[in-house]
Amino acid sequence: MAGHPEILFHGAAGTVTGSCMELRHGGQTILIDCGLFQGSRTLEVLNREPFAFDARKIAAVLLTHAHIDHSGLLPKLVAEGFSGPIWCTPATRDLLYHMLPDAGRIQESEALRRNRRKDRADEHPVEPIYTEADALAAHAQARIVDLKHWIELGEGIRARFWNAGHILGSASIEVEAGGVRMLFSGDIGPEYKAFHPDPEAPAGFDHVVCESTYGDRIREELTIEQRRKLLEAEIVGALARGGNLVIPVFALERTQELLLDIASLSNAGRLPNPQVFIDSPLASRATKVFAQHASELEDLGSGKIFEHPSFHYVASPDESMRLNSISGAIILAASGMCEAGRIRHHLLHNLCRRESTVLFVGFQAAGTLGRTIRDGASRVRISGHDVAVRAQIRAIESYSAHGDQTDLRNWIAARDPIAGSLFLDHGETESTEALRRLVQANGKVGTIIVPQIGERYALPPGAPGQRLATGRPELHEAIGEDWQNDYAAFATSLKRELHAIESAKARREALKRMREVLRGFQDHRAKAKRRH
Repeated sequence: MAGHPEILFHGAAGTVTGSCMELRHGGQTILIDCGLFQGSRTLEVLNREPFAFDARKIAAVLLTHAHIDHSGLLPKLVAEGFSGPIWCTPATRDLLYHMLPDAGRIQESEALRRNRRKDRADEHPVEPIYTEADALAAHAQARIVDLKHWIELGEGIRARFWNAGHILGSASIEVEAGGVRMLFSGDIGPEYKAFHPDPEAPAGFDHVVCESTYGDRIREELTIEQRRKLLEAEIVGALARGGNLVIPVFALERTQELLLDIASLSNAGRLPNPQVFIDSPLASRATKVFAQHASELEDLGSGKIFEHPSFHYVASPDESMRLNSISGAIILAASGMCEAGRIRHHLLHNLCRRESTVLFVGFQAAGTLGRTIRDGASRVRISGHDVAVRAQIRAIESYSAHGDQTDLRNWIAARDPIAGSLFLDHGETESTEALRRLVQANGKVGTIIVPQIGERYALPPGAPGQRLATGRPELHEAIGEDWQNDYAAFATSLKRELHAIESAKARREALKRMREVLRGFQDHRAKAKRRH
């Protein structure tokens, strides 16, 4: 297998975030994506680990799109010595100008917030993973490439980008290295996606790496108009209850799709002059990038959709706080999985109100606050506060920017023949396994590999990938819900369960026994360590 390209998976294997693949050939190394892990606190700790490679020796990065789970560790990569080009489409570069510095500011503010928490006063200060300055330096290394144009990456390696139909600027990336043809799907958009044409790419590869985010579900096929009818019903129902409609959104693409649909419904007289607050400075800036690229987008129609009179773009934290006193409004706030940003503030003030509604319109990864709420938790913990969930919890699946099982199956089939291996990544275990079984049953792909983080494969021409190194089994515990999710669930219900005990004396006895259990567990672990 000497001389064959090799691929290493550093993220988005067994999970949907942290996309990063390392491709080696002929003494050269390139990365496909360099994304941030998002989810449970245990998973996010991986962002602080040293890279499994020397950043100074990376020749180039090929970036599929601007979402932070694909681009969010680029500033760290640059801070650790990467000085090469970050190849991406023009729209992706324009989005990165806003996305990366915003991520740097979040890193700095989150570190500051955690260090100010009273319950962390006796712990070591938290340092940001990178800063806004690091993010600006990363953006300065972005280089643009137009779709379908080959770029030379070094001796024997070249690449070209194809529309992935996922978000503005998103691409699948074709790579040729040492006579081996590879395709990296990036994230694949669904049929009837607003703004973008359907995904496209060539056929006939040695190896294909395909995402599997929604590999286990088939969504009802809806046109844009049918989707708008669903949104209309949710908005009318929520506002009739008298409270706010809070929608956790991804600043990029999901916000703009919702604004397009709300403006269209309002212009058609189907909504009674709704007051819509876009409480995400990043979403506001991303919307301006969409307006700049309007000539490349479908479905916009005539007029300036994003400047609709019902829309109010919230800039300052003080303006955001003033939304606490309003009712009967639509509030779009990031982040989409409720793990950071202003959405947590709005959930803190609206989840406990029976007249309010929270509408989920995007994927919620295991271990995130959004997933906990969506799965039906009666109480949640937000920024150190226990919050009862009394609001109506609703969801619309058809806004996903990811293709469902049918879309993914069709995309894979259109790549036939795949002479070597199909790698399925970027999915939780159930999703990836369901897609693997479906594709395997079709009988057209000989070898299907579900890689794990840390695994390395040789990629021979016309033959299955050969595993050269195993993954890191300890990382499985970081994927999905972790002990901190369990602690939050336990803490939010503890007081209520203690009150259910018949007397104050019995409650104190219960607390005493809990402490004894913890001390006994610690003693048991200490004795076990001494024995070994």
